[in-house]
Amino acid sequence: MIEELNELNSYIIDKIEENDELLLELEKYAVENRVPIVTKEVAKYLEFMAEILKSKNILEIGSAIGYSGIILAKVAKKYNGKLTTIEIDEDRYNIAKINFEKAKLTNVNIILGDALDVISGLDEKYDFIFLDAAKGKYMDFFKKSYEKLNAGGVVFIDNILFRGYVNKIDYPKRYKTIVKRLNEFIDYLYKNHDFVLLPFGDGIGLVKK
Repeated sequence: MIEELNELNSYIIDKIEENDELLLELEKYAVENRVPIVTKEVAKYLEFMAEILKSKNILEIGSAIGYSGIILAKVAKKYNGKLTTIEIDEDRYNIAKINFEKAKLTNVNIILGDALDVISGLDEKYDFIFLDAAKGKYMDFFKKSYEKLNAGGVVFIDNILFRGYVNKIDYPKRYKTIVKRLNEFIDYLYKNHDFVLLPFGDGIGLVKK
């Protein structure tokens, strides 16, 4: 089943045409420098969901090099809104900041720091939250950010299936803690929230408040 899904993902990716030169540049940079960014099909679905909800105020946890942030900031801009994005790694923070400037996006507030510390200090509410950071801390990130979500808003969680390891018995031992925590997180979401789990990309979780 996983192999069939991977084949379908490849089919979808081949159908997606990206004309934004900066995004294409960032895709290439990510591959060459092994920076994890959202895959093309997930990027399109992320944009689609944020657009459907007419998301004005967006929070991103995990800026990386600004790839997904550029996509989300453009959606927010349509509704005279903004993106707040948090990155813990200083090098990636600096790269993302430059890329937002290249994209000529002035509606971005990028914050350097640990999201677990930063989120508590945010005094705004958000229509859409994108979670794509340290997988072992997803539960903590979610609980803190969910408090900042407007009613009717959505939390979009990427990589929640973690390479399919959450459904496997045999996987590298170094990932034992992450896999255990993600399984606990998925169980928690099903039991306590309006949650759906989608098996494409590396697994997407959607929570509606």
